[in-house]
Amino acid sequence: MSKGVIELHAAVLAAASAVGKKEGAGPLGKCFDLCDDTDRFGAKSWEGAESEMQRMAFNTALSKARLRDTDLGALFAGDLLNQCVGSAYGLLAFDIPYFGLYGACSTCAEGLMLASAFVTHGIFDRTAAVTSSHYCAAERQYRTPIEYGGQRAPTAQWTVTGSGAFIVGNAEKRSKKATIRRAMPGIVRERGINDANNMGAAMAPAAEDTLVRFFHATQTRPSDYDLIVTGDLGFEGGSILCDLMRADGYPLGNRYTDCGQLIYRRYEQDVHGGGSGCGCSAVVLASYLLPKFESGELSRMLFLSTGAMMSPDSIKQGQNIPAVAHLLEITSGNLL
Repeated sequence: MSKGVIELHAAVLAAASAVGKKEGAGPLGKCFDLCDDTDRFGAKSWEGAESEMQRMAFNTALSKARLRDTDLGALFAGDLLNQCVGSAYGLLAFDIPYFGLYGACSTCAEGLMLASAFVTHGIFDRTAAVTSSHYCAAERQYRTPIEYGGQRAPTAQWTVTGSGAFIVGNAEKRSKKATIRRAMPGIVRERGINDANNMGAAMAPAAEDTLVRFFHATQTRPSDYDLIVTGDLGFEGGSILCDLMRADGYPLGNRYTDCGQLIYRRYEQDVHGGGSGCGCSAVVLASYLLPKFESGELSRMLFLSTGAMMSPDSIKQGQNIPAVAHLLEITSGNLL
């Protein structure tokens, strides 16, 4: 480890995604493995639907990797629901040691970082990272039930209904598999934002902090990467991040994009500030970004999942929203 950078050596052996109707109708719809136009996935409740999404996405990833659950040493999973019940119930049937995570929308990168560290240091040969979010479940917990029909602010983001699952194992030379090479754990930051309808603004400073620390520690610049992707800043937060990075002397330029900007058609689908939620960065990474490494379109990418670390009670009490951003450097296995 150097100045907070974690050296890793783990490959994403397989990845899979399950999404809802709105995501399936978006510009990346054909990329996802599974889509349910009812958003219920056969469950009686929205929370049950989220658990079922996780189960289906994880089963699909296992099938792609041609593995059984008993072939994995550990499972790292989390979601937006209180006590991470979406993950606990969704992964209940699998016979794998379970680590429950809460990083809000940063959970995808957090889980992959931990899964890769366990593989890199020989604790387990193979691990998995799974996460999810569901629009209706998140609205019921954090804001108001959708039946209320409240008007959404222009900066409000749409919580993605989706789950992403990743199988992580030992990296091999000259493999086309995407390889997680380095990581920069995020530090919780808070910059005076207390509006739950403007999470992009709350999370952007955390993404800035992690990126600047990584560039300083590695002596790299944005131009060294094919793509720099944040998870959940949407249009408002993404614009703020670009302004902050330009002021820091690290202009991101056209190398930058955000999963919350990619997953929906902003105006046609009426998503205001773009996408967010644990499932946002997870499904875009699993089904849109990682395949670009195998095709040769990408060879080096920085991927950050950003999370607003709030709770229903902290919102009601008017507290400012702290945020965190975890970073992964992902390269083609051909660069080993």
